Amino acid sequence: MSGYFLLHRGEFAYNKSTSTDSPWGAIKRLEKYDMGCVSTLYICFELLSGDSDFLVTYYETDRWYKSVQLIAAEGARNHGLLNIAPDDFFETQICIPKRIDEQRRIGAFFDRLDSLITLHQRKYCGVASWMLGVALVRLGSESDGAFGEMKHVLR
Repeated sequence: MSGYFLLHRGEFAYNKSTSTDSPWGAIKRLEKYDMGCVSTLYICFELLSGDSDFLVTYYETDRWYKSVQLIAAEGARNHGLLNIAPDDFFETQICIPKRIDEQRRIGAFFDRLDSLITLHQRKYCGVASWMLGVALVRLGSESDGAFGEMKHVLR
């Protein structure tokens, strides 16, 4: 499988492509599958010490952008792919707590917060869907809804 890196569950990949949502690329951990492959344009790594969940949370923020900005140059053809050498990337400074237990607590806190936000978004979508259904039933009723009244007027 030349031209690709093989990732294992828990390893990270840095996609150096810029986008509106990720102006300095995106760093994600492989979570859903045991293995995956990415182009050799990605920078891949595994965390040797520290809390992996904390790092996932950290890379979801923009706190790491500044260190990448210092070493990044856009490709010659201006195609949105940052020109960052793996050696330079691994020399960047990131700000994380030294104690692993603190990293775990912070990572767990944001994981729970993310789950709570997701739960409330689903609840909101469910209520909004229910309200729309009630409104459509009410409007579609021939006896007293607006569409029902319109049918009588048009007859």
